[in-house]
This record gives sequence, C-alpha cells and structure tokens, in this order.
Amino acid sequence: MAEQGFTLVELLVVMLILGLLLAIAIPIFLNQRNKGDDIEAKGTAVTGVRAMEACATDHEGSYAACDQAAIEDIEPTLRGASARLTVVSQPSSYSVAVLSKRSLDVVFTAARESNSNMTRTCAVGGAATRGGCPTSGEW
Repeated sequence: MAEQGFTLVELLVVMLILGLLLAIAIPIFLNQRNKGDDIEAKGTAVTGVRAMEACATDHEGSYAACDQAAIEDIEPTLRGASARLTVVSQPSSYSVAVLSKRSLDVVFTAARESNSNMTRTCAVGGAATRGGCPTSGEW
C-alpha cells in the first residue's frame, strides 16, 4: 500500500517559490499605490488651477484676490485637501502646490507665470520614492 502526500522537500520548494513571488509582487503593489496617491495630488493641483482661472474671471483678470479660501469656495472639492494645499497669488501670476497623500515630502506644483506660461513641476524631498514624479521634475 503506497502512502500519499507531499514530502518535506516538496513543501519547502513550494514555500520558496511563493516567497519569491511575494518578494516581487509586494514592492510592485506598493509602488502602484504611491503612484495613485501622486495622481490624486496632480488632479487636485489641476482642479486648483481651474478654480484660480474662474476666480480671476470674477476679478477682472487679476489673481490677487484668489487665495485658498476663494478657490475653495469656487471648487468645494478642494476643501478635502486643504491641509495639503498651498496657494500663492499675485495680480498676474499664481501657484498651486499639493502635497501627496503618500508622503508629505512629495509636492506637485502648477503655476502660471506673469507671461502666461504654465509650468507643472514636482519635487521629492527626504527619503520619499519618486512615485509619480519623473526624474525631469516636470509632470
């Protein structure tokens, strides 16, 4: 009568293979999650830009009166990110910066210069991984 079952060596090989697969999959999953948080921050920055433009339309083309409270009144969804949102406005220029949820060391900034050029930059500080911030620093 033959006994059925797995040998200890077979079980160890299966556990080794599963361990290798997990060692590969977990970092990939975490990186995708980081990128998702960064995409949310970029979307919030773009929403802030649209609210700034709407605010300037209400103020005869000047951004000077368009502070964080003003654009949150125009776009209430920005209130959810108000702790991570920074708005700097001048009469003919502004910047909207948003910190990523995953790490407060990653900031995405959308800015309009006085010559009407728009820039989108990101910066990674501390030990944070790049996530959705390209090495060029532009998004």
